[in-house]
Amino acid sequence: MSMGIGDHTTKAFDSDLLTLTQMIAEMGGYAEKQLSDSIEALVTRDHDRAQRVVAADLVIDELQRSIEERAVAIIATRQPMAVDLRDIVGVLRIANELERIGDLAKNVSRRVTTLTGKDMPRKALGGVKHITSLAQAQLRDVLDSFGRKDVPMAFAVWNRDEEIDALYTSLFRELLTYMMEDPEMVTFGIHMLFCAKNIERIGDHATNIAEAVYYMVEGHSFPDERPKADATAGIGAHFTH
Repeated sequence: MSMGIGDHTTKAFDSDLLTLTQMIAEMGGYAEKQLSDSIEALVTRDHDRAQRVVAADLVIDELQRSIEERAVAIIATRQPMAVDLRDIVGVLRIANELERIGDLAKNVSRRVTTLTGKDMPRKALGGVKHITSLAQAQLRDVLDSFGRKDVPMAFAVWNRDEEIDALYTSLFRELLTYMMEDPEMVTFGIHMLFCAKNIERIGDHATNIAEAVYYMVEGHSFPDERPKADATAGIGAHFTH
């Protein structure tokens, strides 16, 4: 039995979508490595590693451009129906979030070269490691949820972001205390607040990816608005840039 035009178009689109999915997986792997390397550079004050993270961000940027170009070409040539277009829009959203995660990891690494002088208090160091481990788990799980189209896993990632927000609030207050008690800690503390905020924002972007996965599968956004647990938004905004 010969293949009809519709069947051929569907198979071609499925092949195109598989390629986009593989590109997202590759981009996600780079983003995970960037996050891991940036924090390792921060904790060990490894300036060389930090510089490598900054340079490697170009790879993530190029992957995002490639995904966008391919997605536009697929839309133009395949003219996908609404449900198929939803998958492409979801992929574009996820690529954008991963690019931002790469930027945030790069931002942390840029601060490493400015960290001189006093050692980081052990408790604060533990807090930075903890919030990073949570962000890494969020990113890993949400990428798995994308690969599997696993809505429950995506929803779990979306819900867990509150834990990162609460930990950032605690770390924020702790670092402020160090700075008030020891003036020599002020410059260092500000750099650390910047890094901690960037890690917290990586958790936010993982949450956005979870929302994109949910949208791809279900066709609409999560049903409820989950409140942010970060209580420092008003006083910490200037540490995000």
